[in-house]
Amino acid sequence: MMTDDMIALRELLEKGSDATLLREMIGFAAQRLMELETEALCGAGHGERSEERTNLRNGYRDRDWHTRAGTVELRIPKLRKGSYFPGFLEPRRMAEKALTAVIQESYVQGISTRSVDELVKAMGMDGISKSQVSRLCAEIDNRVQTFLRRPIEGEWPYLWLDATYVKARRDHHIVSVAVIVAMAVNTDGRREVLGMTIGNSEAEPFWTEFLRSLTRRGLRGVKLVISDAHEGLKAAITKVLSATWQRCRVHFMRNALAHAGKTQRRIVSAWIGTAFAQDDAEAARKQWRQVADQARPRISRLAALMDDAEADVLAYMGFPPQHRTKIHSTNPLERLNGEIKRRSEGCRHLPQ
Repeated sequence: MMTDDMIALRELLEKGSDATLLREMIGFAAQRLMELETEALCGAGHGERSEERTNLRNGYRDRDWHTRAGTVELRIPKLRKGSYFPGFLEPRRMAEKALTAVIQESYVQGISTRSVDELVKAMGMDGISKSQVSRLCAEIDNRVQTFLRRPIEGEWPYLWLDATYVKARRDHHIVSVAVIVAMAVNTDGRREVLGMTIGNSEAEPFWTEFLRSLTRRGLRGVKLVISDAHEGLKAAITKVLSATWQRCRVHFMRNALAHAGKTQRRIVSAWIGTAFAQDDAEAARKQWRQVADQARPRISRLAALMDDAEADVLAYMGFPPQHRTKIHSTNPLERLNGEIKRRSEGCRHLPQ
């Protein structure tokens, strides 16, 4: 199961509609849970005629709930007899964390009734039935899926693609699955996670369908795609997107240093780094070739790797200097993927 050990989405989705979704979904789920709890206290639903009714609703009172996702405006139901105050607003209760975890689970995988059942307990709510929990599951999933399939508007010149592997339950077995993520920046400088999905592997057909799903939703204006050198991903980028490919500089350096002995790695890293320190693309390419030629007599495999990778590793140098520190690697996604892996390991595996 996924609890708060899944993805800390509020930390990962830093800007744009992703953060808005999290805040709105926290508000939606909290409001629905209050409605369900007051139904149980009244013995009947809002406006429902029933002989089992023991109390009546008496409007709402407004209250702001300050969460780390932003301020959530709540409408707390009032009762004719007695009073009602949601337990999740009590000090020190971990309600926000529990709510965030359930929404994160829906964002990535779709939630289970067990997860929402545990959420109800974590929020200190009583009297909510299994059928009501199931209905709330469907409502949350529908809203999150609507967001994940939202139209992509405007132009997104920079697109980062990456994947990480986590454990998941499939047909009663625990297997390794790929969580693939697309993050982009639009022409206003706003960064968003545009898509996320789970598959059995990073095979070309899987990446191709994922990228096509983004273009069907309206992804356009991509000028540079930043990723590692996975062959399936590279083939899918070529097939679907008419854009320059940037080979992640960090991944390349790991590959390059693997060809150097332990005592040579610091020197080799500094050598190659002199190419990255150049002011323009022409100077970078010239320095790159000089480094490759210096390495050729002693580390021929490194020189061959540099020859093959030159255009792809230095592609970012053809873009505005002020953008280069952000577009030469998949670092914007590495933190997200690392958090996915760290937190999914904490809960052992993702659900069916």
